[in-house]
Amino acid sequence: MSIPSLQLARSFGPSSFDRPASAADKHEGAEGKKQNGGKELSEEEQREVKELKRRDREVRSHEAAHMAAGGQYTSGGISYAYQTGPDGKRYATGGEVSIDTSPIQGDPEATIRKMQTVRKAALAPAQPSGQDRMVAAKASQQENQARQEIAKRRSSSPEDGTTADNTPKTGGYTQGGARIPHSSEAQSINSRQLDLIA
Repeated sequence: MSIPSLQLARSFGPSSFDRPASAADKHEGAEGKKQNGGKELSEEEQREVKELKRRDREVRSHEAAHMAAGGQYTSGGISYAYQTGPDGKRYATGGEVSIDTSPIQGDPEATIRKMQTVRKAALAPAQPSGQDRMVAAKASQQENQARQEIAKRRSSSPEDGTTADNTPKTGGYTQGGARIPHSSEAQSINSRQLDLIA
């Protein structure tokens, strides 16, 4: 069975090369002058290496935020896209994390909790990508569908002592319009149901 999943992705284009250098970039410049087998890099190559290092850090941080927030719903770890710099090293320039977006069949409450986690994972990075925002929107849509399912279930099973077809429920009795279960039934009612009855 295939589990629906979406990728939380981040990729970076060459337009990011135009930003001003940070203090960390200036420090790295001294290290980048002689690399790639001792060959001295040109100033342009050094700038490119600095930018690739910055992008690598940003991509790794971005994808790690998805992984940390996605928890059990992420699968397969982080997948990176690499670019080899003029210094001969590989730098992450994009990445993705797969996250399970399927509803939990027969349990809309669990689906709501899951979709809240999925949305949190999608929006976890400081700068979510367009794909990240699409995953968050899909999770919100699934959460709303689960809420509608809960509302439908509640409206089709009134708590006034009758079933949806108005036949009396067996066991328990009603008092002041509220159904009071037998003690054996009460043990199976979870705390959310108790809050609704009280």
